[in-house]
Amino acid sequence: MQGSPPPQQQPGQVWTQPPNQIPLSPGMGVHHYAPTQATLALVLSILGVVMCSICTAIPGLVLANQALVITSDQPGHPDAGLAKAAKIIGWIVIGLTALAAVVYGLAIALYLGSDPTMVPR
Repeated sequence: MQGSPPPQQQPGQVWTQPPNQIPLSPGMGVHHYAPTQATLALVLSILGVVMCSICTAIPGLVLANQALVITSDQPGHPDAGLAKAAKIIGWIVIGLTALAAVVYGLAIALYLGSDPTMVPR
């Protein structure tokens, strides 16, 4: 079963709202939010996890913080979640990079300490 076609407007007739429909006024339901770089921040942070380490995680963290400043001023901003995720991932990458540097440093120190030919006399 199909519904009936919409009524045609006759010349001189005033158009009325069909029943069971919500009227929309201009601008109703349209939100204009300030643009952010949250998507780019998330991409850079994820690239830090995958291959570029802190070379992309730090710029991603900077962009995420800038996006969070913008989104905190506008409640309901659609980029708020992206900015938070980029910030969290950026900090995780920086932490993992620092941990890896410490582990490599300890490994090199243990290797040099265990090799008798490398000890200064």
